[in-house]
Amino acid sequence: MRLFSLDNRLSLCASFVRSGVKLADIGTDHAYLPVWLVKNGVVNTALACDINEGPLSFGQETVNRYELCDNIECRLSDGLKVVNEDEVDDIVIAGMGGELIAKILSDCTWAKNKDKHFILQPMTKCEVLIEYLYENGFEILEQKACECDKKHYTVMLVKHTGHHCDIDKSFLFVGKLDLSDENSKLYLSHVLSHLKKRSLSDKSLLPVIEKIEGELQND
Repeated sequence: MRLFSLDNRLSLCASFVRSGVKLADIGTDHAYLPVWLVKNGVVNTALACDINEGPLSFGQETVNRYELCDNIECRLSDGLKVVNEDEVDDIVIAGMGGELIAKILSDCTWAKNKDKHFILQPMTKCEVLIEYLYENGFEILEQKACECDKKHYTVMLVKHTGHHCDIDKSFLFVGKLDLSDENSKLYLSHVLSHLKKRSLSDKSLLPVIEKIEGELQND
């Protein structure tokens, strides 16, 4: 059976997964990401997790269709609550709000294991997630952006380092994006348009907007 292609958003998530690791995909929906990674030989085993039985059943159908029941387990899970520390190395948490991703990390007893890599793709409130990360000893190792179906997304590769550092408010929106990259510029332009709307009622955002605009112009 011919394998499907991942869209740009999931492809970017997949690009951060280390070769040969044990994977968990949280909020897996149709399990496209773990199936694609196993079929392409990036990982050998994966957990496809979702909090809802409906999406998880769709994921199981995908796993069955590609005959990967020995490689991928579909598991009903609220975040990482029923995923054991020794079962996974790289954890993808994608397609949900930044506040929920932060809560999933906060609720996970082993999230601060320095050997674990988290690939995070917030749909909203990315700044809330970044603030949580840096207040709790996590660090963004790499961050990229992409366009998918005329929408702009960012994906972060994160691990816990235990280091706590001060970050300014603009970093909550820019993170570690490479502003010489066109996709990053498009993503930040999209972020800026939202910030400008918010600044009509929150003037504290004006210096942040000015700094981000300056960084975009410099690059």
